[in-house]
Amino acid sequence: MNILIDTNVALDALLERQPFYAAAANVLGLSTLGVGIFVSASAITDIYYISRKHTGSKKAAMELLKNLLLNVDAATVSGVEIRRAIALDWGDFEDAVQYAVGESLAVDYIVTRNPADFSSSSIEAATPDQFIRLVTDLE
Repeated sequence: MNILIDTNVALDALLERQPFYAAAANVLGLSTLGVGIFVSASAITDIYYISRKHTGSKKAAMELLKNLLLNVDAATVSGVEIRRAIALDWGDFEDAVQYAVGESLAVDYIVTRNPADFSSSSIEAATPDQFIRLVTDLE
């Protein structure tokens, strides 16, 4: 099974943002059980920027990115995904890019705190808590 995590899920885990940290960390932990976890390369720059602002340190932000990439693969965002996102004409372009990346990877789920943002998606979206329950039910 492969999933794409949204920026907010990665940040919740990295920055231990409450009350979302535990569920986000559990999702990232699924990589040890064979779940392929991806984040779009375009989200990496946002994660770095927000982490640096939060920690006040470039070095700390880079360490957080290194830790993230131990469990998560960065998915390429090319002109193909950008053109697809533009063609989707969604209200939120960033969500459209995330979806286009997930579509190109043929992920099974997009894990986000805001599943409604992906209501036009053909890929099922779930919150971290919902996804953990779903994986637990499959075992």
